[in-house]
Amino acid sequence: MESFKKLNNIIGWLIFLIATSVYLATMEKTASLWDCGEFIAAAYKLEVVHAPGAPFFLMMGRIFSLFASDVTQIAVMINSMSALASSFTILFLFWTITAFGRKIYAKQGKIELEKIYAILGSGIVGSLAYTFSDSFWFSAVEGEVYALSSFFTAVTFWCILKWEEVSDSPHSSKWLVLIAYLIGISIGVHLLSLLTIPAMGMIYYFKKNKYSHLGAIKAFLVSSIILVVIQGLFIPKTASLMGNLDRIFVNSFNMPFNSGVIFFFLLVIGLIILGLFLTRKAGNSTWNTAILGVLVLLIGYSSYATVILRSSANTPINIGSPDDPLKLSSYLQRDQYGDWPIISGQNYNQQYPFVRPSGTKETGKEYLKNNEKGIYEEVGNTIKYTYPESEFFPRMWSSQKEVGYKRWRKSNGKDPNSRINFAENLQFFFDYQIGWSYVRYFMWNFAGRQNDIMNMDQNPVYGNWESGINISKYKDAPSHLKDNKGKNHYYFLPLIIGLIGIFFHFKSHKTDALSVLLFFLFTGIFIIVYLNVPPDQPRERDYAYVGSFYAFAIWIGIGVLGIVNTLQKKFDKKTSAILATVVCFIAAPLLMASENWDDHDRTGRTITIDVAKNYLESLAPNAIIFTNGDNDTYPLWYAQEVEGVRTDT
Repeated sequence: MESFKKLNNIIGWLIFLIATSVYLATMEKTASLWDCGEFIAAAYKLEVVHAPGAPFFLMMGRIFSLFASDVTQIAVMINSMSALASSFTILFLFWTITAFGRKIYAKQGKIELEKIYAILGSGIVGSLAYTFSDSFWFSAVEGEVYALSSFFTAVTFWCILKWEEVSDSPHSSKWLVLIAYLIGISIGVHLLSLLTIPAMGMIYYFKKNKYSHLGAIKAFLVSSIILVVIQGLFIPKTASLMGNLDRIFVNSFNMPFNSGVIFFFLLVIGLIILGLFLTRKAGNSTWNTAILGVLVLLIGYSSYATVILRSSANTPINIGSPDDPLKLSSYLQRDQYGDWPIISGQNYNQQYPFVRPSGTKETGKEYLKNNEKGIYEEVGNTIKYTYPESEFFPRMWSSQKEVGYKRWRKSNGKDPNSRINFAENLQFFFDYQIGWSYVRYFMWNFAGRQNDIMNMDQNPVYGNWESGINISKYKDAPSHLKDNKGKNHYYFLPLIIGLIGIFFHFKSHKTDALSVLLFFLFTGIFIIVYLNVPPDQPRERDYAYVGSFYAFAIWIGIGVLGIVNTLQKKFDKKTSAILATVVCFIAAPLLMASENWDDHDRTGRTITIDVAKNYLESLAPNAIIFTNGDNDTYPLWYAQEVEGVRTDT
């Protein structure tokens, strides 16, 4: 076992070095399009980005920016942070796969040297397949939050496996406390990493209890409730409670601003100290650990204090101006984006042909800080539209996306102005939301991709998945399609290895397979259900599902073990391990690297700064420019705030 641990560490760090080299070699040397210009500029000067913010990402980006030799290297440093975060993600993926592999073989008795070869081979194949996967590689080479978010997803999931390994030893609960701290920090990057909580909850339950169907359902429900409490209550309502206390202290007790905030912190600290004292005295280690978890979660979450501090400084980029606790609560709840139905609500043409709300409902009061009067002044009511009927599972709900819904309905032989029934909502859910908005992206990563031309209307020649098996039908296609760098063909091979991994995992270690399945579903399809994705998105959204692809990469690694198990019927154990690793390595990571390199190599790309300079340099002195949308705006912010281009406009 000692030899396994040594090899596991050495090979893991070698995989890390490979991933780091790849990402640094293909990284963009300036800001990329979309949100990258905003995030790099805001990180450089610690400004306030769009809701719900990413304060920990910005602080880390600021640290990396300090190593830049001049302003043109700021983007390089922050992009390097994403590259390193991504390669650390690959490192923890390798160790996660080998941990699962070791558990599979531990059930069979002693782990011989041949089995060690197989386990390490599975880690190499699975982690490198994810290294070269389309969506993850895309985020790894630009200054955006998704690379750092993936790191927190990977490290928290790895930590629960470390806890499981030592759970019977003293002080093993330190791993659970660490997980809570990492979750708290990750809130200041992106909320996607929270979706691993149900999977980690299942691992915790299965370690502490013997498997039963009822027990597994209970564990799933409890861990899901923990996720809902953290995401739906803890994150937004902590700031809301703090803000309401401050309003009461200021308006009712005539105390200065932030007195309620100070009281809130003292109250929370006092309750935590009291809880730790009482649980320690009673010898209740479970509740003591839970309270410690809440404490470190709050410490990690405290990165959001910088949002109020920097907004109060009135920085040039200060979206939403969340400079007090009440505004911070609205900022965290993404109030500016509105809400949407999930289980019940309106269809877009509920009173066809247009949605017409039947009235409004008051949901609260709106307050703004009035520094002159020294109070929080009531400025109006918060309202919510009401509708005459509430439909079950409304999937076509947004009146802003009416054209997209009508186009889809017409292509499916429906009258686009007719009443929408439940069956049609369900058809849209499976066809568009699951099929187009998730499965297509999934197949990009593990079967192949047609081209990198954006496609939001489901036409057959742009942006579909394509394995390459029936490539002859594209031989007469125009060059911009046939020779597109995004045309990547894997011939279903990574997908097949992953499917083998799923079946072998459930066969050999069902409880672990269930945990990975929850990881896969919560970071993939369940996001689709929750977000109720409408058509005509401004860009492809595959980056939002990389957690799901991470889970499938675990199964690609486990698939190597499944193939080893099959080969052992004809070859000896050592030969089977080596042969399976080599074949799967060629069929997945090597093939994916060769296909994906050209369209993921951004070393010569300068379009963002070029666009920004063209905009700005063409203006008269002290001109005012009106821009529309991310790619018209964020490059300008980057050019002005970071590189100092035409700051007079």
